[in-house]
Amino acid sequence: MKNRFTIFCLLVLLLPLSSFSQKAFQDGEWFKFRIHYGPFNASYATISVNETNLNNKKVYHIVGKGKSTGLLHLFFKVDDNYESYFDKRTGLPYRFIRKIDEGGHTKDIEIEFDQENNKAEVFDKKHGENNTYTTQENVHDMLSAFYFIRNNINSNSLRAGDEINLNMFFDKENHDFKLKFLGKEVLITKFGKIATLKFRPYVMAGRVFKEKESLTFWISDDKNKIPIKIEADLAVGSLAADLDEFKGLKHQLKIIMN
Repeated sequence: MKNRFTIFCLLVLLLPLSSFSQKAFQDGEWFKFRIHYGPFNASYATISVNETNLNNKKVYHIVGKGKSTGLLHLFFKVDDNYESYFDKRTGLPYRFIRKIDEGGHTKDIEIEFDQENNKAEVFDKKHGENNTYTTQENVHDMLSAFYFIRNNINSNSLRAGDEINLNMFFDKENHDFKLKFLGKEVLITKFGKIATLKFRPYVMAGRVFKEKESLTFWISDDKNKIPIKIEADLAVGSLAADLDEFKGLKHQLKIIMN
């Protein structure tokens, strides 16, 4: 059950880019997702947006939390916290925080990004380590990438089979993600029928994922571009996440009327 919320975050990162100025979100936006592991309602995850200042820079502060619920919490506790501070103008991150407890598997990491010099200073608080790494240009963390990409999806130019790469720094490593656009699909949700864009990222098969094409996710095909549904075939079992609640959207969610 390790890294379930991490998996959720990684699923929504990799989409086509244009200009960060086309805002798909705003201060006060909030999502709640219901996460299922096999037949169990395993946990909930929330993501919120707030405007603030960091070192005299105007930033968005994103907070993502995941917690186990019900019977699962009794024998496998999940308590995850992710935070990102990224520039309101460029969308590039200055700080990323990952503090997790997943069945006793813990991490407490803070990353300070130097975008001008392509460096990331990583504070591993659990092990008392502090190291600096070279990053790729205009690098993102997991959460900043999610919001940067939402602002830059052009569904009119997407064609089934299109592939997109994205650079990211996660924990202590640079990552090059590749994503394939599968096409458009209408999903039936608790909110009604929603037109979506369907994607499949390539992941590393092995300890967590069954195969390198084990993930699929859907985002709304409207101005919000919010994640609606996620499915994953894991090395052991399967995982699904569905949008359960939301508030503070910049644009009204587009529902298809019968």
